[in-house]
Formats: sequence, structure tokens, C-alpha cells
Amino acid sequence: MLLGSSMAPKIILAAFFVIFSLKFYSAKSETWVQGGYWLSGSGFPSSDINSALFTHLFCAFADVNSTSYELLLSASDEKEFSNFTDTVKQKNPSVSTLLSIGGANANYLTFSTMVSNSSFRKSFINSSIKTARVYGFQGLDLCWVSANSSSDMYNMGVLFEEWRATIELKAGNSSQAKLILTAAVYFHPDLRSRSFPVKQMEQYLDWANVMAYDFHSPQWYNSTAAHAALYDPTSIFNTDYGIKAWISGGLSSNKVVLSLPFYGYAWTLANAQDNGIGAPATGPAISGGGAMSYKKIRDYVLSNGANVMYNAAYVVNYCTVGSTWIGFDDVDVVKIKVAYAKEKKLLGYNSWEISYDDNWMLSQAAAQEGNNDGRNKRRLLAIVLSTSAAAILLLGCFLIYYFRIRKLKSKVGTFLLNMLKEAYTLPNPMCTVSGFYCYKL
Repeated sequence: MLLGSSMAPKIILAAFFVIFSLKFYSAKSETWVQGGYWLSGSGFPSSDINSALFTHLFCAFADVNSTSYELLLSASDEKEFSNFTDTVKQKNPSVSTLLSIGGANANYLTFSTMVSNSSFRKSFINSSIKTARVYGFQGLDLCWVSANSSSDMYNMGVLFEEWRATIELKAGNSSQAKLILTAAVYFHPDLRSRSFPVKQMEQYLDWANVMAYDFHSPQWYNSTAAHAALYDPTSIFNTDYGIKAWISGGLSSNKVVLSLPFYGYAWTLANAQDNGIGAPATGPAISGGGAMSYKKIRDYVLSNGANVMYNAAYVVNYCTVGSTWIGFDDVDVVKIKVAYAKEKKLLGYNSWEISYDDNWMLSQAAAQEGNNDGRNKRRLLAIVLSTSAAAILLLGCFLIYYFRIRKLKSKVGTFLLNMLKEAYTLPNPMCTVSGFYCYKL
């Protein structure tokens, strides 16, 4: 059965639908976050950042003035922050930068007071947006880890709502793109009697960086533990439990970014012969709090010839040298966690913090895993879809041309036939054969 001429427009429409879907799909696939925090004062210059490994870089931390409640930068930070975006874009022009505000050393009372007063919130919001624009940041990130009451959490939600509204308003009154708005939060939405403002986070944030680490510390835990366990068969203090809690609590999976620790902790074993996870310990080792960057852990392992073990139940690496026990995430664990983020359809991953890496080993592993399979499949699908769309378009154009020619031929044929009929029906009185008329051709 031949296709009717009415099918051609439908085929063209299908082609445009495929192309539109492809553009939408491609835009969506590019939202995968490969993030990392850079800490001012870490001794690691921003010019040394391998920004090609990241889609988003967070410049940390700006503070808040305790009297005006405007954004506050020290003289040294102001110089660093003002050049941060231009510096990291030299190696990766497409990387997005965000200015992170707060951090572990931020004054709790200043932040709590700021979020509790509409006038103070307005000063903070306006100054944060102005600073981001002046220094070329594409977004803002709130890292208020000391919020510790229900009123703090409620007011934080109000801040997110007003912050988003002001970002939308100011972008609408200019030719500039809207700023990205994010927040760093704990691994679980409910902490004791306080709960994060999940509804407002879902509605007003672009995403939340879920800090899936520091579940345990040698300063306050008397046995060795996986401080960033992906799973834990003995307790709820693990990444999987927290991520599921955020999603079941109302935060969409595509608004969750999994934060990875580029550091570990060293414990002092009570008995050097008892050195598994959960072994009795007497406190931190090596440093005052036991914290060690991945680079320092690698140096320690290599210099002591330590054997690095892997525990699949918790998804963690650890090593023992005498009575010193160190738990951390090595390359393979980072890959597993990034694969987990992809499996759970999270928006991506983040790392704290990039200066702790050792020659970009963890960052490269995370980026490689992030780009594997899913990204390759998306590229392949994009190629298939674009090729199919082009083929459909060509077929549509051919069918239009074919049916138009066919229609034209039909019209010409009808016209000629009518002319012939008229000619053949004119009798010639000069010629008769056997009683039949001879017709002039």
C-alpha cells in the first residue's frame, strides 16, 4: 500500500519532534555535576587546579558581617576570590564557579541572627548576589553546618525562598543568566529534634550537596570505623541510609549531589593484633584529631609499605601500621560511590576538598567513572537520534517531492486526456469507413 500524501507532513513533524527531543535530552544530560570545593588558605593555589576534571568548582568560604549582615571577605580572600573564576576557566572555559558561604568556622550566632530577620536576610542576599556578579561567579552556595534548632531550619527555608526570588528578579531585569543556588547539608535530613527545610530546598535550590562523611571520628568514637561508609550493616550511619532518607523525605534524586571525602581518619588501636573495622581504639593517631588528607595517607602508606585492605560490607579502605589504623576512600571506593550516584539517578558528586587529592588520582577516578557508560551511552544515543532524525527528514523531503511530482503528473495527465477526448469526439464529415467516423488526431 502506497503512503498517502497526507503522511508526508506527519513524517516531517516526527522528525522535528525527534530533533527537539534530542536537544532537550542533550541539555538534560549535561546537568551531571562533577564538583569540587577549593578552600582558600589551604596553601594550594587556584592556578594549580585541574579544572578540566570538574563541571563545577566551589570557592570557599565567604563570611557574613556580624553587624551589617552583608557578605564579608578578608583582604587576602578578596584578592583570591576576585580572580578565581578567570583562573580556573583558563584550563576549562566551560566550568561553572560558585561562591560558598559559611563553613565550619563561621560564627553560629551571626548566621542564626541573619536568617531570623527579614531586613538582615535582605542585606545578606543582595550583597551575596552583587559579590557573585562582580567576581564572575555563576552561583552561590550556603554551607551553614552549625544550624542546630528548629527555628534555624525554618528560617533557613525562608532564606532560600527569598534568595531564589531575588535571583530571579535581578536576572529578569538584566541580560545575565540566573545564578545557581545550592546548599551543603548533612547526610540525613533529620538530626535529633531538627529537620532541614526539605520542601523549600526542593522548590528553591538547584541542588543540595549531601555531606556523606564524618559519621565517626576518633575524637569521640572508641573503636575504628568507616567515617564515610557507603553501607553499614550495624547502624544507620551510612551514605545509603542518608540518601534514601533525603529522597523519601521529599528531595528529588536529581537535586541530590553526593559529597565525597578526600580525607580519612587515623585511630590508635588498643591492641595492634585486633585491627578490623570496629576494633577497640584509644583515640586519634598521627594528628591531633586524626584527620589526614588522601595525599598524606598515600605518602604514609608508601613510606611504611603498608598493605591497603578493602571491606566490601562498608565499602571502605583501611591500613594498619603497628597500632595506627587509618580508614579512607581509595580510588576504587571513589569509583563505586560515583557509580552508586549514577545508579540512584542522583545529579552528580562533589568532593571535599580538592587540595587533599594526590596528583588528581581521586578526581580523575571520579570523573572517569562519571563519564563511563551513562555518558558514553548518551553520546551514542545522541548520534543514533541525530542520524535517525536526519534520515527521517530526508525521507520526508523525498516523499513531499514524490507526491508533488505525482500530483503534478496527475493534473497534466488529466488535462491532456480531456484535450484528447475533446479532439476525438469531433467528427470529420470528409471521411467514413464502414460506417465509422475517422477522427482527427
